[in-house]
Amino acid sequence: MWQAGRAIAMTPEPPSPSHDPIRRNLALLGTALFLILAPGCVAGLVPWWISHWQFRAPFAGYAPLRVIGVVLIAAGACVVVDSFARFALQGLGTPAPVFPTLHLVIKGFYRYVRNPMYVAVVAVILGQALLFGDIRVFEYALFAWLVAHLFVRTYEEPRLRKSFGAEYDRFRANVPRWIPRLTPWRDNTESRHA
Repeated sequence: MWQAGRAIAMTPEPPSPSHDPIRRNLALLGTALFLILAPGCVAGLVPWWISHWQFRAPFAGYAPLRVIGVVLIAAGACVVVDSFARFALQGLGTPAPVFPTLHLVIKGFYRYVRNPMYVAVVAVILGQALLFGDIRVFEYALFAWLVAHLFVRTYEEPRLRKSFGAEYDRFRANVPRWIPRLTPWRDNTESRHA
């Protein structure tokens, strides 16, 4: 009997979900696929479908707006990729509701704004509107933001409150939904738990 107890005690415990390499790999794969499907369509395919990426006269005849458009596209794309990677690597899940994160992601651009993915996607769309001088793409950017806003308010925020409780409430109280903070938020409770 002692030997059986010893054998049970020596068997390795299964890895916790946060250290599970299979979950991490699934999160990376799912996030990559969702990156192509969601922002790829919303910020790439639909603006192309609207404008065919054809240059029109710049808004108000002011050509430097095209440069601002390129900056918005480049910055937005970087934020989208960084934010998606954080969901997979830090949150161990995807932005897709079917495979949500295990951990609340509050690092990187999330220290400045609660929804950097949506802000970045809208920035990419607005950038294309400015670059191509297409008012229809600008109108689509406003529509995309409105849809994101409604989704965040009616689905994401309630789900995050339910999943992460006080941690999400603290994050929500300190980080704005849409307009980024000028300085990064630091969760003082992290150092106490580390």
